[in-house]
Amino acid sequence: MVAVDDVSFDVNPGETLGIVGESGSGKSTTAYCVLRLVEPTAGSVVFDGTDVTALSQAKLRRIRGQMQIVFQDPYSSFDPRMRVGTVVEEPLRVHGIGNRADRKRLVADLLERVGLEASAADRYPHEFSGGQCQRVGIARALALEPKLVVCDEPVSALDVSVQAQILNLLKDLQDALGLTYLFISHDLAVIRAVSDHIAVMNSGRIVEFSAANDLFNDPRDSYTKKLLSAIPVPDPLEMQRRRETQKA
Repeated sequence: MVAVDDVSFDVNPGETLGIVGESGSGKSTTAYCVLRLVEPTAGSVVFDGTDVTALSQAKLRRIRGQMQIVFQDPYSSFDPRMRVGTVVEEPLRVHGIGNRADRKRLVADLLERVGLEASAADRYPHEFSGGQCQRVGIARALALEPKLVVCDEPVSALDVSVQAQILNLLKDLQDALGLTYLFISHDLAVIRAVSDHIAVMNSGRIVEFSAANDLFNDPRDSYTKKLLSAIPVPDPLEMQRRRETQKA
């Protein structure tokens, strides 16, 4: 059985490509193949002119700093026995960047950049709210100054008001650092808010790819139309009209 088949797309530097689809559509698998967290069985992934799938583990390790990820659930992506400062410092230490004092300064700067106090470094993940923990996850992803950041459902586990804060933070960081995002979500409202282009996935394939505004204003694929028709609106008559249109 093939999880993802014949998927092809480009992401322009400094832009956000949103990948949307229901659970099991292949969104996260696609993103993990880009990072080689899942090994693709065919095809290629070209990052900054380099075919990532052709690299040895040693060469892949050297390029990993330029390709980072923010996970859906920050709590499960952290070692609960590690202080936050150690969590953020780990990629710096693994890649041999700076001495201990240098790394401590970098960690403080990273925490402040994502809206936390430098003193947060001495606390454990369970002492933070979900939104604060996700800020730590973003700080860790930024530690190696990446060009590409994969955001795998980074706000789906958060309250709506906190979602907005994290999305605004990601946008501010993109503007300040020139980041490129591959943003995975099942939430069309989130995807619309962050994306320059959108790929719609269904059953392991991209069924529609377009500029964000075009997708919402003039969807072409029947599956995309079904997704858009399922977006709730605060008007029962409009929801009824949508259901009748869908049946027709």
